[in-house]
Amino acid sequence: MTFIDIQNAYERIKTIVQRTPIVESNLLNSWLGHQILFKVECLQTTGAFKLRGASNFIAKLAAQNALPERFVANSSGNHAQAVAYAAKHFDIPVTIYSSKNISAVKAAATQYYGAELKLYDTRTEADAAVQLASEAPDTHWIPPFNHPDIIAGQGTAALEALQDIKTNYKTTPDAVFAPCGGGGLVSGTLIATRHLAPQARVMGVEPLAANDAAESLRKGKICALESPADTLADGAATPSVGEHTFVLLQQLDGFYEVNEQDIAYWTQWLQHLLKLHIEPTCAMPMQGVVEWLRTQSRPKRVLVIVTGGNISAQSMQKIWQYDHLLKPPSLLG
Repeated sequence: MTFIDIQNAYERIKTIVQRTPIVESNLLNSWLGHQILFKVECLQTTGAFKLRGASNFIAKLAAQNALPERFVANSSGNHAQAVAYAAKHFDIPVTIYSSKNISAVKAAATQYYGAELKLYDTRTEADAAVQLASEAPDTHWIPPFNHPDIIAGQGTAALEALQDIKTNYKTTPDAVFAPCGGGGLVSGTLIATRHLAPQARVMGVEPLAANDAAESLRKGKICALESPADTLADGAATPSVGEHTFVLLQQLDGFYEVNEQDIAYWTQWLQHLLKLHIEPTCAMPMQGVVEWLRTQSRPKRVLVIVTGGNISAQSMQKIWQYDHLLKPPSLLG
């Protein structure tokens, strides 16, 4: 994959997706002593960055006059909504396969966009079911992350962000942080950043409770979770990364694992500071940002990809079991 793939993806999907803004919190910048810029994909149509990859996947098939009779996909939520919305845009029916622990709000939105939703006891069973369904005649499987067209589509978020930062701030960031589930977003972010801001460091962040990517990087081979992940960051609870994303993850400049308390802490604080409805998965990278900034001797400018804003009431209750707003962000720990 190259940056040209991301540029082509952007041209295909720019009339389907929103060009989401860059925001910052002066108070957070003051507390940390660095500038943190947020690409807020929580304001994206369907509420998450996933629409970019799904739209590119389908739009490329449409450009090749190769649209199937039906799409199928497996997802814990945001990819499901994205595929449902993008497929509806091209008037193609879609069936989504997911585990029963899918967020209720994401399940409802998926069905609202017109998709048929089939639920299974575990993610592994859902993945097996979608593979079987994809073998039906004229049926195309849209994977959640492990495909070049998905990676290219997700990379358009960083492309937009880096272009807008250069235009509005007349500079480029020193580091770019993105959450990692299957690795599609951070892989696309890496490719875009290496081209548009080659001096910037690119970091991935995942939940400690679902740290298959970190384990894979440590062992030099793809390692899957031994059991379903129990984490607030449900968007990063994928069983394993894929062969397309893993080779790009190995090129990252850093990778961080975040515990559940820190995920809840940053979800509360980003919702409060940015006045946006933000998912735990995309608040999580801020802990990685803080850990990296603690090692820096000069002020830095950091870009964080805020990936989505679809949260169930059940997750919100877990996030707010303890009031983390009593302790303002700081680099002192």
